[in-house]
Amino acid sequence: MSKDNKSGGKAATDPSAKDTHYANLRRAHRDAKRERGEIPTPQPQKRRRGAEDWKPPALAPDQVYLYGLHTVRAALDNPERNKIKLFTTQNALARLEIDVEMLGIPFEIVSPHEIDKVLGPEAIHQGVMLETRPLPVRRLEALKDSPLLLVLDQVTDPHNVGAIMRSAVAFNAGAVITTQRHSPTESGVLAKSASGALELIPYIQITNLADALCELHKLGFSTIGLDSEGPAPLEGTFSGDKVALVLGSEGKGLRQKTRETVNALARLDMPGAIKSLNVSNAAAIALYAARLYLKT
Repeated sequence: MSKDNKSGGKAATDPSAKDTHYANLRRAHRDAKRERGEIPTPQPQKRRRGAEDWKPPALAPDQVYLYGLHTVRAALDNPERNKIKLFTTQNALARLEIDVEMLGIPFEIVSPHEIDKVLGPEAIHQGVMLETRPLPVRRLEALKDSPLLLVLDQVTDPHNVGAIMRSAVAFNAGAVITTQRHSPTESGVLAKSASGALELIPYIQITNLADALCELHKLGFSTIGLDSEGPAPLEGTFSGDKVALVLGSEGKGLRQKTRETVNALARLDMPGAIKSLNVSNAAAIALYAARLYLKT
């Protein structure tokens, strides 16, 4: 009988050790190719069981399901959020670190599978779901005292909008303004991507973006549209003491009417080979530059 080697593994003469060695080499080679973008990264399969058979439940217009620990905790802490019922696993309840008896709303201990039935098997809900009403509608005139706003021109991906919200909160923007059409409404996916930021910043959806920009002009805002072909760098385009940054959709960028309505167009200067960024990354950089200009 062969003995283990000094490192605690099997002897080199064991065929299984040789197979494991080559399997590790193949895995490392595949991982390196994925990092270089030569082969795609496979989608996670962990929660896909039953995805094809799942049908989303019909929701009332004033019904929203939020999920995820950070998202739900932030919603529970938000006095403006009308909470209806909390659904949580025993483990998630301990991680929430809340006294459910003091919440003032019904709660139910459930299994992860029961939450999957409502949200779908691919939702990363972490064992907690909150039924709520949408947040109160906000108006543009309520933002006149905020020096920095973010305006989105038909950014459709809720994951991008959620990430943008996080950056907007981080840089203390007064609101994220977007259109009612071709933009995500308040939802669990948007809230989960924002990871609590939805509760911390007004999300204002307006009917006509050009009219909204004109209203912002009347409120004293300088509106700057971000465009990769903008005539000047962003940092040299700021003016006044109130700034509204305007970013376009993931594919088409700013619409022509938006370009004509903003006070100025500007670009993010990028010295590298890549000259465009994901809209959420561009928003974070633009917010940082605006804060440096405003010095607040």
